[in-house]
Amino acid sequence: MPIKRADDFDKRREHLKNLTDEQLEMRFWEMAEKVVNPLLELANNNTTPAIERSVLLRMGFSSLEAKGIVDNTIDRGLMGKGAGHIVWKIAGELNRDYREVGREMSEGQHWDIAMKLFKGGAN
Repeated sequence: MPIKRADDFDKRREHLKNLTDEQLEMRFWEMAEKVVNPLLELANNNTTPAIERSVLLRMGFSSLEAKGIVDNTIDRGLMGKGAGHIVWKIAGELNRDYREVGREMSEGQHWDIAMKLFKGGAN
């Protein structure tokens, strides 16, 4: 036998019924933020080598290049900054194509710049 749900819509919406469309939209975004913020915090504070390699693969690097970049990122204690983010920032700093710079980074180049940018506090 199906479970019958009592219709309590009017009671549940009582606190919202006098709000304008703008107020409802503002409330929606406040509530959405409450739901999403913990997920963003997890994403910003937790990563793994596999995730970082996956990001680099999607940026167009080969698996060997991605491995080299991630290994260099780990060796320098920069995993929390994101390997793809580091490549992107260094390429911007050098005003060059990120794939070219990333390939060089997989071979050990440009990490002095990364250390200055990311260990110095600038992101």
